[in-house]
Amino acid sequence: MGPATDVAGPIFLLRMNLLWLEPGEAFPAVATAWDASQPAPGLLAAGGALDVETLHRAYSSGIFPWFSNGQPVLWWSTDPRMVLSTREFRPHRSLRRTLIRFAGDPGCEVRFDTVFDEVIEACAASPRTGQSGTWILPAMVRAYRAFHRAGFAHSVECWINGQLAGGLYCVAIGQAVFGESMFTRVPDASKIALAGLVAFCRCHGVGTIDCQQNTAHLASLGAREIARADFVAQVAQDTRKPALSWRFDPVYWSELLSAKP
Repeated sequence: MGPATDVAGPIFLLRMNLLWLEPGEAFPAVATAWDASQPAPGLLAAGGALDVETLHRAYSSGIFPWFSNGQPVLWWSTDPRMVLSTREFRPHRSLRRTLIRFAGDPGCEVRFDTVFDEVIEACAASPRTGQSGTWILPAMVRAYRAFHRAGFAHSVECWINGQLAGGLYCVAIGQAVFGESMFTRVPDASKIALAGLVAFCRCHGVGTIDCQQNTAHLASLGAREIARADFVAQVAQDTRKPALSWRFDPVYWSELLSAKP
């Protein structure tokens, strides 16, 4: 992921008829986000704050922050929205073999939330393909650390022989789960973490994981685009459900590995 606009500041944004938020101000309706005819489809608003309350309101409404160095805080709600159905997750044959080996190795494990700070720092240090930098700026790191301490952001960690090999961080409000970013230090470690998250979600009745934007990699694993209106309606339902208990049990692997490939 990476910002798709060269927005420089509030004066430009006002000229483009984009709402500039004051801290604590309510978000506009997601249907008012820029459409495909405008410079950055999905861009909804700018400004505001990156505090826990604002992030909670944003994710609960199908909105997420995404901006580059030198830009103001930008808020997005893309249409269509890329989501991964946990029941449609399809690890390719080689990844399935890797998962079987990983699940059967006592030196390998998936953990949740043991080193959140290290995970988000590693994600920030790992630019996406084709990008020279990262969108996970220091302000974003501080914001999601606070969100983690408040119980709404989680790390999914792949450990091999006592070493952190890769992982991802995500947001969860009730039973709505939103994927954010991944990193890897060992081949396939981030994919193992994603598979672990999918297995956990399946076992707890979570139907979808938000992926925000379409990528070929996510599509190859079974993710697909849905209409923003459908996504927002689902989020409204899922955020009202009881919060998940973020603990990984190895028995969850059977949800992925017992079915035929």
